[in-house]
Amino acid sequence: MKATALIAEDEPLLAASLRQELQQLWPDLQVLAEVPDGQSAVQETLQKRPQIVFLDIRMPGMSGLEAAQAISEDWPGHEASLPLIVFVTAYDQHALDAFEHAAVDYVLKPVQTSRLERTCQRLQLALKRQVEDDAAEPMMAPIISQLRALIQAEKPRSDERNMPPPLRVLQASQGQTLHMVPVDEVIYFEAADKYVRAVTAQSEHLLRMSLKELAPRLPAGQFWQVHRSTLVKADAIATARREETGRYTLTLKGHADKLTVSRLYAHLFKAM
Repeated sequence: MKATALIAEDEPLLAASLRQELQQLWPDLQVLAEVPDGQSAVQETLQKRPQIVFLDIRMPGMSGLEAAQAISEDWPGHEASLPLIVFVTAYDQHALDAFEHAAVDYVLKPVQTSRLERTCQRLQLALKRQVEDDAAEPMMAPIISQLRALIQAEKPRSDERNMPPPLRVLQASQGQTLHMVPVDEVIYFEAADKYVRAVTAQSEHLLRMSLKELAPRLPAGQFWQVHRSTLVKADAIATARREETGRYTLTLKGHADKLTVSRLYAHLFKAM
């Protein structure tokens, strides 16, 4: 069965070995590109549209899970189904039971031929189902659902006894001035390069921290993650409109900006 793939692996010897094994097990599989990091994996996947992506879990900069999230969020509408994703990892804790029951799969390093052969068989079956369904949506739902579960499982389990109290006021410096911004006044947070934009009804401020660092320090339940780069205050959401692409567009109370909800977080806006 003919298919296309991309390999993201920061160790050249392992990438070459995986490619060689795939050529032997699946001669009709065309590897479109090999990339050494997560950011390149996202860019090349969105550009070349492979049917399968092999992602190393641990890569410099953006991890395999983060790359998978970015691909799923930026993948265009219904033009084609999301790529089937295979995580390559040396860490057993990532070999979650959920991998055995959906379109996302995993192989452990060093790659065993017998395990990779089973993975190829599962991928071929999944691709066959895509062709038979003749639509992108049927395969997209289980991939999105499983990625959501994997991302949630990957989040560190914090010890509540050692957690500092939730932030009530944010400190944002601008030149020689330090602005004190009450968290309750923030409508949404948006990642911007190495900073986070804190947007209120009247102004916006840059915080010198990442969204990943900020999120655990916010009052529980007050802000919802709707995109890998966006946290929005739940009480500030006015409407959520479902688009043809499966994403939602949010309008806000007290602000003209509109926010996009990625497929990974669309389940938050299913009608109760």
